[in-house]
Amino acid sequence: MSRAKKIKIILPIIIILFFGAYADHRYVQQKFTISGRLQNKEMDEISGIAASGIHKGIYYVHNDSGDTSRFFAITPEGKIESVIYFKGDPKVKLGVLDCEDIAVGIGPAKGKSYVYMGDIGDNNAKYPYRTIYRMEEQATWIGKDSIIKTKATPIHYKYPDGPRDAESLMIDPIEKLIYIVSKRTDSVTVYTTPLNFKANDTVVLTQRCKLYFNGFRPFKWITAGDISKDGQQVLLKDYLKVYYWRRNHNEPIWQTMLRKPAELPYQQEKQGEAIGFTPDGKGYYTTSEGVFAPIYYYRSPGN
Repeated sequence: MSRAKKIKIILPIIIILFFGAYADHRYVQQKFTISGRLQNKEMDEISGIAASGIHKGIYYVHNDSGDTSRFFAITPEGKIESVIYFKGDPKVKLGVLDCEDIAVGIGPAKGKSYVYMGDIGDNNAKYPYRTIYRMEEQATWIGKDSIIKTKATPIHYKYPDGPRDAESLMIDPIEKLIYIVSKRTDSVTVYTTPLNFKANDTVVLTQRCKLYFNGFRPFKWITAGDISKDGQQVLLKDYLKVYYWRRNHNEPIWQTMLRKPAELPYQQEKQGEAIGFTPDGKGYYTTSEGVFAPIYYYRSPGN
């Protein structure tokens, strides 16, 4: 085949691929807005985001390994309203080892809202147990004081099949369960434990199911998740994709996640490890590690 004929064949293919990629890029752009950027250099390794249950327009974010036992209350524009400190493990230098996700939901007292901080990271799968800290949300967290100290109730947990790394912590308000999804294996595992626990309890998680997602490691590793406040929607994300499910008839969430998920538009981030629904479930935010990282807002399916 002559060079001219090859060019005649190849050139249209290149043009089609170019416009296809451009159209896909424009499609993704139309599905999100940048609500703001993290406005403080201390928020440089953000690994979780969750909407406050009592403060309108407030979201909680936190750094992962290397930071102390604290989290930040921010606006969707990325402005810090307060920094909340809690007492972590006195045997650990910084109080926490590797906080990888945060969730907000129900707890032991009816009508109250609680923050759950997941010190659940374990890159080398070596720790005999990991810890979740539960804190009751307070009206005084937002106001004239920017530095807050609060009481935390820890629960220690072990995996039934040996230590695991995890970066996804979720609260199911319907079955009153804590959900954890493992990270680094080819098929990730979903675990649960009841929300009702006493301070410093050590529990063994219940293994519910395994989930397989197409892709290559490490890009397919699950880095964040959330369940909507009404318990009807579920999000998981890896470094490249966002997965979405809608619950049927209050079935167990792990059964919901066994169905094929929808893949939602996602603007790839530097190291995206945070995702969280808005309080009404009509949208969700993502953000990532990195100084002054953007905060992305997406609409949930059907909204």
